[in-house]
Amino acid sequence: MFKHLKADVKAVRERDPAAKSLLEILFCYPGLHAIMFYRVSHWFYKRNLFFIARFISSIARFITAIDIHPGAKIGEGIFIDHGIGVVIGETAEVGNNVTIYQGVTLGGTGKDIGKRHPTIGNNVMVSSGAKVLGPFTVGDNSKIGAGSVVLKEVPPNCTVVGVPGRIVVKENQRISLAECDIDLDQIRLPDPIAQELESLRKRIAELESYVFNLTGRDNDEAL
Repeated sequence: MFKHLKADVKAVRERDPAAKSLLEILFCYPGLHAIMFYRVSHWFYKRNLFFIARFISSIARFITAIDIHPGAKIGEGIFIDHGIGVVIGETAEVGNNVTIYQGVTLGGTGKDIGKRHPTIGNNVMVSSGAKVLGPFTVGDNSKIGAGSVVLKEVPPNCTVVGVPGRIVVKENQRISLAECDIDLDQIRLPDPIAQELESLRKRIAELESYVFNLTGRDNDEAL
C-alpha cells in the first residue's frame, strides 16, 4: 500500500504544475485522498468484508466528492486532478500511470452480472467530463477527449473524441510509451466532424468546377 502511495504522490508532482510541495500534495489533493481511501477499502473488499469496504468508500465520497467502488482494480501512479464528480464502478480496471480529470465516469450499461465496467490501459488520459461506459478495453497510451462518450473498444495509441466517441489516430503517430512523458494535452485534439465537413466542402467545390466546365459558365456565375 505504501509502495502505491509513493507512486501516486510522484504522479501528482510530475503532472500537476500547481503542486508546490509534498506537504501540499498530501493534505490538499482530494484525488490523492480518494485513492488512499480506495486502497484501504479495497483491502477489506478482497477479504469479503463488504460492508466495511463500502462504508470506507462512502466516507471517501463524502469528503472528496469522488466515488470509487472498493471492488474496482486500480494500478499505481494514478492522478485524479480536481476529481469532483469522478465515478469508477465495481468491475472497472485502471492500469498504471493513468490520468483522470473531473467529471469522468467509468461506468456500466444495464444490470448485467459480472464484468460490466471498462478496462483502462496504462498511460491513458481521460479528459474532463468523459464517459466510458461498458465492459470493453481502452488500450495503452490512448487519450479520451473532454466530454466524449465512449461506448466501444479503443485500440492502443489512439485518441477518441465526440459523442459517440470516434477513434482518431493522433497525427498518425503513436503516443509516447515513456512513463515520464505522459501527454496531458486536452485541447489540441483532432476533430473528425470538422475533417469530414472540410472533405465535403472540397468535394462540392470539385463538383461545381466540373459543372461549370460542362456548361461553359465562369466559376463566379450562379447556376
